Amino acid sequence: MSAENQVDVLVLGGGGAGLAAAVSAAEHGASVLLFESERELGGSTLLSAGMLTAAGTSVQAALGVQDSPDRFLQHYLDLNHWQLKPGLIKAFCTEAGAAVEWLIGLGVDIPAKLSHDAHTPGLTRAGVEDVWRGHVPKDQGYGLVQVLDRARRQAGAEAVLNTRVERLLVEHGRVAGVVADGIEVRAGAVVVCTGGFSQDPALRSQYYPDADAAGEDLFVVAAPGSRGDHFAFGTQVGASITGHGRGLLLPTAYFQRLHHWQSGFPPRSRILVNSHGRRFMDEDASYAVSSGIISAQDGPVWMVFDDRARRDLPPGYAHWSAGHVQSEADAGRTLRADSLTELAGKMAVPESTLQATVDRWNRELPRGGADTEFLRHETLAAKGVAEPPAEIATAPFYAARTLPAELVCTHAGLEIDAGAAVLDARGNRVPGLFAAGEAGAGVLGLRYVGGGNAVANAVTMGRIAGRAAAGHARPSPA
Repeated sequence: MSAENQVDVLVLGGGGAGLAAAVSAAEHGASVLLFESERELGGSTLLSAGMLTAAGTSVQAALGVQDSPDRFLQHYLDLNHWQLKPGLIKAFCTEAGAAVEWLIGLGVDIPAKLSHDAHTPGLTRAGVEDVWRGHVPKDQGYGLVQVLDRARRQAGAEAVLNTRVERLLVEHGRVAGVVADGIEVRAGAVVVCTGGFSQDPALRSQYYPDADAAGEDLFVVAAPGSRGDHFAFGTQVGASITGHGRGLLLPTAYFQRLHHWQSGFPPRSRILVNSHGRRFMDEDASYAVSSGIISAQDGPVWMVFDDRARRDLPPGYAHWSAGHVQSEADAGRTLRADSLTELAGKMAVPESTLQATVDRWNRELPRGGADTEFLRHETLAAKGVAEPPAEIATAPFYAARTLPAELVCTHAGLEIDAGAAVLDARGNRVPGLFAAGEAGAGVLGLRYVGGGNAVANAVTMGRIAGRAAAGHARPSPA
């Protein structure tokens, strides 16, 4: 940075979007300074599985998967009821595959092999998709951040940690820099990549009130820096805000408080029943749609399992372990009964219906058959599960209240166009201002497409934003 505190591009936030923007801007000839509010880089990407959803990649091709950005676009818009701007989504779906190839070129290892979960490197089924698009890198989100940060350093983009930007510098209708620690830093363009607002209760209530419905069961797994700083920046320039009421809440048992790889996983031999005592969904349905299905029920939802399932839970997890479930039952928070009739009474559901629901379950999947109503056998097969789940038949029986309560990311933010430029209330570009990731809204929509949607959005739109910001700050002679 020069004595005049002048750079070509300022990047606010050092998560996946910010790092991608910084590397991309530097690759396109810009001098870059990145401000990160926390003590380390990575943001929510660092805490994630690092999976990216993308189409038309070399990883897919090596496995014989025929896919294209246009096919991805159709699926993306259909799943989101076409309530997103097709031009923006086309840019994302077209560039996501290129972003994966870019990451591979930088050193991210995504092996060309099939994976049956979000934690085994390779290509996996990420959501409710027609072909597999989930690209899982080696070393998860941590590995992704390490590669991007190495590329940032090699490209000469400077990073300043533990520094929260106070406000934008706005001159003559254009963004001309920022104020950080009371110091003005001027730039030809600014890229806002400050993450979402999951950690701010007031902003959650305003822009994503569905999270409040979880009450005391709500827990947040987004990075500590997800405080919604982008809204204040947007107010300074009259930016348009889009994505109200949208975000990602994962369904969990009420007693979970950590990412599932820390909390653990519920037993395979389980069913979800509604207030009428009936199953209503595939219990292994992607979280792209499962939270919406659960929220649509007209009363509490219960996860029902038996003592064999409890005892078979693997050790070492914080919440889904045999001992913890027993402790919750001993405390009366998880329901427990010696018969299904007694359990139904505690759940306040019809006894005969719950019994019929469990009997129907026991006759089908556990005996090697098909789940004729909800096709769960197909979902299990996609996860590489060959052995059928066990019957629910060993007393005592348990019921744990289940609801969307794990807040992963938020989708409301500064409206952007296909070039990641921030738009004002009239739909015009705000000169000098770009945004990406959760802060740049419009890609993450009504329905989360599946595992890797947020990371792919961060890296892809971050890369686009960095390139566009460099072009704005250093226009070519032509």
